[in-house]
Amino acid sequence: MLADSFGRVATDLRVSLTDRCNLRCAYCMPAEGLDWLPSPALLTDDELARLIAIAVQRLGITEIRFTGGEPLLRRGLTGIVARTAALRPRPEISLTTNGIGLARLAGPLHQAGLDRLNVSLDTLSPQTFATLARRDRLGDVLAGLAAAAAAGNTVLMRGVNDHEAVPLLRFCLDHRYQLRFIEQMPLDAQHGWRRTDMVTADEILAALSAQLSLTPADPAGRGSAPAETFLVNGGPDRVGVIGSVTRPFCGACDRVRLTADGQIRNCLFANDENDLRTPLRAGADDDQLAAIWRRAVAAKLPGHGINDPGFLQPARPMSAIGG
Repeated sequence: MLADSFGRVATDLRVSLTDRCNLRCAYCMPAEGLDWLPSPALLTDDELARLIAIAVQRLGITEIRFTGGEPLLRRGLTGIVARTAALRPRPEISLTTNGIGLARLAGPLHQAGLDRLNVSLDTLSPQTFATLARRDRLGDVLAGLAAAAAAGNTVLMRGVNDHEAVPLLRFCLDHRYQLRFIEQMPLDAQHGWRRTDMVTADEILAALSAQLSLTPADPAGRGSAPAETFLVNGGPDRVGVIGSVTRPFCGACDRVRLTADGQIRNCLFANDENDLRTPLRAGADDDQLAAIWRRAVAAKLPGHGINDPGFLQPARPMSAIGG
């Protein structure tokens, strides 16, 4: 197992397939973009498949979520999904995307074995989308959602799209998508995150509750799930709120991350990484790679520390870490 010193066991692996993205969302990166990782630094398809197999068959990972950057930009994506789906025991396989290109790829990904999709949907306004993402691509995102019948993730930005909480939820309910609101986190490349600019979970719930009835869907608690889930108007429709900053769930966290260049991160906000790519390419066997992975997770801190006075934002932005 991938256990840490606080008794948590990692069963959920987030795999970043690329740091590249075709949007420039204000809460993630600057308008001019970033310097992408050079191709030789990225794990190959075969290297990814081997590490995922080690995670599933030797380390107890039961869920794989592919992320980016934008994972739909990864050549060979469907093949990577298919190789993951062929593993025994078979993990649950999901993917987080901005939705651009999903209308074309939803079918092939489903056939390859993808179980679930999460699509970022921050606004229903083309003008606001162009302001937030710095690209006029809302139509592509909505087409991707329609093709995949996926779940939606929304980051509300104060003074930009925070007035859209209820319209976004009504849109998703009308289309049978399940929406989750996410507090903006300090993972932007510009290091411009400010707590005062963040729309909190309490504010999101207050805005929704002003027009809709919300009741906890899981009174016993969310366990390791990042989202607190609520029944809308008595159910069966649901909405989730991920309060990573104001309502952290670190005590039950079951996640570990593999970056596109082969680094293990035991926390999204970790300032240290453990290198798997170098020993992998130097000929390390599966036992040796698994041992490195176990040591990396064993050193996990009790929490992300965002609310500590000495918190330091990770040097690498979300696009390079993978969600």
